[in-house]
Amino acid sequence: MGSLDEGHLCVEIENAMKLDVSEKEPETIAIEDAVKVLLQGLGEDVNRDGLKKTPLRVAKALREGTRGYKQKVKDIVQGALFPEVGLHDGVGHAGGVGGLVIVRDLDLFSYCESCLLPFQLKCHVGYVPSGQRVVGLSKLSRVADVFAKRLQDPQRLADEICSALHHGIKPAGVAVILECLHIHFPNVESVLLDSKHQGWVKVLVSSGLGVFGNENADTWSDFLGLLKFRGVTVDRTLTRESVNQSWCPSSSSSMAKISSELVAANPEMVAAVASILRSLGEDPLRKELVETPSHFVRWLMNFENTKLEMKLNGFACGISDLLKPNGEINSRNNEQMHSELNLSFWSQCEHHLLPFYGVVHIGYFCPKGINHLGKSLLRSIIHFYGFKLQVQERLTRQIAETVSSILGGDVMVVVEANHTCMISRGIEKFGSNTATIAVLGRFSTDPAARAMFLRSIPDDTTSRIL
Repeated sequence: MGSLDEGHLCVEIENAMKLDVSEKEPETIAIEDAVKVLLQGLGEDVNRDGLKKTPLRVAKALREGTRGYKQKVKDIVQGALFPEVGLHDGVGHAGGVGGLVIVRDLDLFSYCESCLLPFQLKCHVGYVPSGQRVVGLSKLSRVADVFAKRLQDPQRLADEICSALHHGIKPAGVAVILECLHIHFPNVESVLLDSKHQGWVKVLVSSGLGVFGNENADTWSDFLGLLKFRGVTVDRTLTRESVNQSWCPSSSSSMAKISSELVAANPEMVAAVASILRSLGEDPLRKELVETPSHFVRWLMNFENTKLEMKLNGFACGISDLLKPNGEINSRNNEQMHSELNLSFWSQCEHHLLPFYGVVHIGYFCPKGINHLGKSLLRSIIHFYGFKLQVQERLTRQIAETVSSILGGDVMVVVEANHTCMISRGIEKFGSNTATIAVLGRFSTDPAARAMFLRSIPDDTTSRIL
């Protein structure tokens, strides 16, 4: 009882897939066509395995991630206001008259309007009830999500959430604090030169109306005090001007020249991104979006295959000779395990055209007296394979095989990564992390060697990914 009929299940899945294809909306089809142009601009074969369904996956992810354009706050709040009296006697504030209410640590994501990359945010919302009524707490999260599911920048997002709640529930005041995290994706040249590249831009923004309209009001002190009570520390020193100047890495002045060059070299790709913006219900001519197509194309061109192939041929030549100065190694006597841990990488999921990033740990056996691989060489190998359209399983295997080909075997590679597609689609699994392992040579047959290498990986690796 309760078992699945495998044949029936396969038929159901097949029918669902056919239905999905036949009922695609025009906007979805337009995004698919635009994604095919982008893939072809990267020199990819849109019909190869792994990419055949990428246009549809990207279209679904983008439309799901911008569904807020079709949602209305009134539909969410209406019917969710409940009567609640205040104090029966005495002086003070509580309940539905003046008692501060805060919902903390709402994990959301949005799409940066400047570069179309998803960014993560932790949202804290507070309001002071009035009129002897309170709102259902889940509605605060749902209203915040309506505006997060649009192309945004942090300050406007905070202002829109605050304004919508203030007008929707008519409280004495509303306060919103957003802690935002934007990936700072390097290009392959810069990351090879700068091993300490800072992979994230973090900003904190706030917005307040009503009794929170004055940033020095006592209600702000109460709000911030309740955040600190739970270990949430915020520094409300970031001005609106500094957010605009420091938020999206793609809009920095150092990137402007590169972006203009790419516009001239890839007009079809730029036009395809503008088409995606229109299909999402946006106006590509809105001043905040005018440069977005060129910013996105500049970032996407990091993953062009042909140029990177030539670079790998250049750095790999002659490495085996450096590692084996006294001839071929054919003995395992006096071998020592070497490891290089927490080597950062950035890559691009070929299924959704979304970033994934993390750290690589590499272990290998090398006889005493032989030059072991340096970090710079390993970083070069990692970034060569990282700066492609990838899947994590393939990336792990390719790194292991390349290191093994240089050393002659006995290699173990562990890749730990966060995938943007795990948060910026319907699944929305914040905090999830994926680990993959490749073992070659001795590591594939020696459990003790594998265990010894795994013990060498520090416990705080997950925190290093962010």
